Amino acid sequence: MMKHLLFTVSFIFAIAFTGYAQQTTPNGQLYNFTLTDCINYAYQHQDSVLNAGLDVKSANYHVKEIIGQGLPQLNASANFQDYLKIPTTLIPGEFIGQPGTYIPLKFGVKYQSNVGVNATQILFDGNYFVGLQGRRTYKQLFELNYNRSKVEANVNVTKAYYQVLVSDEQLKLLDANVNQIKQTLDQTSAQNKQGFVEKIDVDRLTVQYNDLVTQRENTVRLLVLNYQLLKFQMGMPIENNVILKDKLEDVKLDNNIANTDTTFYHSRIEYGLLETQKKLYEYDVKSKRAQFLPKLTANGSFANTYQDNSFSRLYRNNYPSSYIGLSLSVPIFTGLQHTNQLKQSQITVMKAENDLFNLKNALSLQASQARITYINGLQTLNNQKQSQALAQEVLRVSKIKYQQGVGSSIEVTQAETALQNADNQYIEGLYQTLVSKVDLDRAYGLIK
Repeated sequence: MMKHLLFTVSFIFAIAFTGYAQQTTPNGQLYNFTLTDCINYAYQHQDSVLNAGLDVKSANYHVKEIIGQGLPQLNASANFQDYLKIPTTLIPGEFIGQPGTYIPLKFGVKYQSNVGVNATQILFDGNYFVGLQGRRTYKQLFELNYNRSKVEANVNVTKAYYQVLVSDEQLKLLDANVNQIKQTLDQTSAQNKQGFVEKIDVDRLTVQYNDLVTQRENTVRLLVLNYQLLKFQMGMPIENNVILKDKLEDVKLDNNIANTDTTFYHSRIEYGLLETQKKLYEYDVKSKRAQFLPKLTANGSFANTYQDNSFSRLYRNNYPSSYIGLSLSVPIFTGLQHTNQLKQSQITVMKAENDLFNLKNALSLQASQARITYINGLQTLNNQKQSQALAQEVLRVSKIKYQQGVGSSIEVTQAETALQNADNQYIEGLYQTLVSKVDLDRAYGLIK
């Protein structure tokens, strides 16, 4: 009965693992991706990256909008009026020899129409010239934000990729442990039938075996979820499927992480963003100062006027008019509004300088924390590897002693449990070290 149960469970494992390994669905596309492939896919499909790219395009149009304000502005106009009652004007009677009276007279015609073109051109406007100076900085701000979104996508995809690799490694360790304890359980069951061991030894191993089987099933389900998380971070439809080409052994965990560059914070996108924002604030100060300067604009107009009491003859004759001129606006007193606006902008610049100083310290602290976390993680991982090897050796010796009759099944069970714990700690340490490596590269601005 016990052998039949073990065969059935093993057969179910084989089917489950085959379904997991294929990772395909009838309607999904299949991709074979390295980590670099996944990151590049995210750059082209992840919504935050795409939206940041659209913001760059929008910024380009805004720059063109600023430039267009300094080009000639042409406007055409046309109107038509039908005076149902022609306006009446009173003129003094003295004009016709009737002093002390007013004579009502109607001036104008029933139909009037005007068609004209107006043109204006900025000759001098301080705000416009400051806008021209700051247009590249404005565009640079959105380009940096686009790069930041790519860095975020890179980090998220890399961590999700590593999570899948680590889960796959965990599954392999569980498979090895399941096979190992199954062999022990088979041997113990056979010995129990022959009367060499007690049934409690079989029961103890069966409980441990069932726990391990449950843990493996949970890991398989989590692995599927980790694949879905990776596809989500990539911006890939969940119904599609991806097979990872990279292996854990391809990931280099380097012990040599010395970094003597004290200006590494300039490589961080966050610092560049705040620097660019500060430049825009400085341009805003210039813009506020330009409000104290006069504005000079050239303008001109050409129009045709049509008048007649008959609509059919309205457009037979026209009366053209045109002019050109200059408009000068000189601010004299505006209730100190411009002065107070200038002071507010200057304070904003000072706050940005404080933020830059604080960010520099924060980035330095973040890099130090990331460095220490990575070093500690490497050391812990090395210790966990040694513990894993020792636990494997203890289990091997315990089995030999048990088979030779000089050891107990409890020792074997304890050794199996110790190996499982060592494997779990190794898997957890491995993932934490990989994540800390990503955080370290990001902290020093190595992820572009």
